[in-house]
Amino acid sequence: MNINYLQQKAAEIRLKVIEGVSSAASGHPGGSLSISDILAVLYFDKMNITPKNPGNPDRDRFVLSKGHAAPAYYGALALSGYFDENEIKKLRTIGSFLQGHPDMIKVPGVDMSTGSLGQGLSAATGMALYAKRRNKKFHVYAIIGDGEMQEGQIWESFMTSAHYSLDNLTVFIDLNGLQIDGEVKDIMNNNPVREKLTAFGWNTIVIDGHSIPEIGAAIDAAKETFGKPTAIICNTIKGKGVSYMENKVSWHGAAPDANLAELAMEELGQQLKKLREVG
Repeated sequence: MNINYLQQKAAEIRLKVIEGVSSAASGHPGGSLSISDILAVLYFDKMNITPKNPGNPDRDRFVLSKGHAAPAYYGALALSGYFDENEIKKLRTIGSFLQGHPDMIKVPGVDMSTGSLGQGLSAATGMALYAKRRNKKFHVYAIIGDGEMQEGQIWESFMTSAHYSLDNLTVFIDLNGLQIDGEVKDIMNNNPVREKLTAFGWNTIVIDGHSIPEIGAAIDAAKETFGKPTAIICNTIKGKGVSYMENKVSWHGAAPDANLAELAMEELGQQLKKLREVG
């Protein structure tokens, strides 16, 4: 694992997030920025993917259950080579294949259409169960939000995955503590997350969701765990990387205007520049 390289990729994904939502004047930057480090490790180090052949049956699968964080997903896909990076500027425009939520029919590299919260994890569970039943070797990864965990279907998936011993399923929980209406703990408290998932029969790992080494080590540990699925509980910061967005619920689903977008791009650009100088 080249830590500096992956940190650069995370910064590049964040730049794509701002580029996309500012061009569209709509979108969800907060929760996109909080998962950028996870996506960087998955797409540029850990996942078995073939951008030139998106339908490769032996590829690892990825499901963004919190589909509104599509700007980060699109950034990772574009930077991986699934489609032209310039398409990011067309986010949420009529005629573009990059809409507000990922579409598996239209977007190369998207394994599941998502948007209705709670449903993506069920799809990931089904993929992992299929792989088990057909003796396929691919691994399934999913990202869910902590606000999304208020959906009952999420807990049905947790129960099902443990029941079928889906050790080929790894789920990242984006535990940034905020959702569209405020703090998760005030709206529908789901703590203690680790203890609940352990009780459901899951292997659980708690990490700093912005630490590239911790993310990588957790993925490796998940692959070495047999007989149960793994939940990687990621302590993250909503809006990570853009100082005026960090830990601000108002940036859940709001796009920066031209001036604020310029500030964000400058800040992220400086972060990337420093990383490149070190690397």
